[in-house]
Amino acid sequence: MSASGGTRAIVAALCANLAIAAAKFTAAGFSGSSSMLAEGVHSVADSGNQALLLLGGKRAKREASEEHPFGYGRERYVYAFLVSVVLFSVGGVFALYEGYEKIRHPHEIDHWYWPVGVLVFAIIAETFSFRTAIKESNEVRGKQSWGRFIRTAKAPELPVVLLEDLGALVGLFLALGGVLMALATGDGVWDGIGTLCIGVLLVIIALVLAAETKSLLLGEAASAESVAAIREAMVDGETVTGVIHMRTLHLGPDEVLVAAKIAVRHDERADAVASAIDAAEARIREAVPIARVIYLEPDIRREAKSVST
Repeated sequence: MSASGGTRAIVAALCANLAIAAAKFTAAGFSGSSSMLAEGVHSVADSGNQALLLLGGKRAKREASEEHPFGYGRERYVYAFLVSVVLFSVGGVFALYEGYEKIRHPHEIDHWYWPVGVLVFAIIAETFSFRTAIKESNEVRGKQSWGRFIRTAKAPELPVVLLEDLGALVGLFLALGGVLMALATGDGVWDGIGTLCIGVLLVIIALVLAAETKSLLLGEAASAESVAAIREAMVDGETVTGVIHMRTLHLGPDEVLVAAKIAVRHDERADAVASAIDAAEARIREAVPIARVIYLEPDIRREAKSVST
């Protein structure tokens, strides 16, 4: 993922959400709409989430230390996981509570033009933010489907912003539907139903984000394409005759660790093996630039040792 692309999508979403949150709270104050209040809290939660993503990206750039010899790249995953927790606790649970209370104690919406006008403005603003996230994602997802892109992306920022913006847009239409139904029927229960739907939507998105970022936190291997390229680059057919076994691990979105046992000819001199290993590392880095930490152990191939990657 392009770091600048991810940052552009986050900043676009942050600016949109801050403006929308202020408008929603103003409309909620004038109209008494619980959907508007829930959407205001949703926008504040989203703004906090984007701030967390920016902070995680900044902290991940710190230099490796003695305590953290492989650097801080995976800190981006930690902050992405926190985003899912915030979205669930602040956005989803609050909306569920507000919807339940509004259904129990419904009241008509006052000054209807406030919530309707703000929701239309918010839909337009979120559409521009969502368009930016889609544009930046298209530059890196290639021919993958959107579902596969979200499941397999090693950089968490774009999938998080995509799902947040999608949830925000759907939530806005749900809020607008609840407000319009409440106005048409004169029954404030519809406003509460719209709020409940927003809460359910946010909880679902939060659970999807939590599952995906949990997998990244546990440690994922490089993509199948990268693994194949690394294996091919490792073998020169002369000194390095094959790969006995190999493991890869993402230390961060832009850094992969490669550990492999490679087969060398049994009669090779030690200096020739060392030179071959250096050459193999250079080929690997050329083929897969994010393969930055490489450990290669020479051995003589034995069938019992040959296992799949």
